[in-house]
Amino acid sequence: MRLRNSTARDEPDLNMTSLIDVVLLLLIFFMLTTTFVRPSRISIRLPEADVASEVTAERDQLEISVTGEGEYRVNGRALVDARPATLEAAIRTVMPEVEERYVTLIADGRASHQAVVTAMDVAGRLGFVEVRITTARTQQADP
Repeated sequence: MRLRNSTARDEPDLNMTSLIDVVLLLLIFFMLTTTFVRPSRISIRLPEADVASEVTAERDQLEISVTGEGEYRVNGRALVDARPATLEAAIRTVMPEVEERYVTLIADGRASHQAVVTAMDVAGRLGFVEVRITTARTQQADP
């Protein structure tokens, strides 16, 4: 009786044709569904007010102005420097005069976003929860 050798096994035959077909179909599917549009940058134009509206700072409200150079003014008074600690100290000095718990933020059109956010952050830490944002009037040359 002749027994079969257990070490000599038949190798399974893999058909690669169907595997290649599936891979090519997936490649075509992903190529067709991919968008080739690059995300564009958003151009932001800061607001400017061209109509003169006279808003005076009353004693019962807090008004912070941010200039185009990043300097701060609290109720019309310029600060020594533009550090957040200086702005906080200036707000604390006028807080006893302020009855309303909102701040009016007047930002120049050329003011940096960081300067405006810093002013809002300092006012928020001191308890001002409502922020009113306005723009500074543009200077137009007289004809």
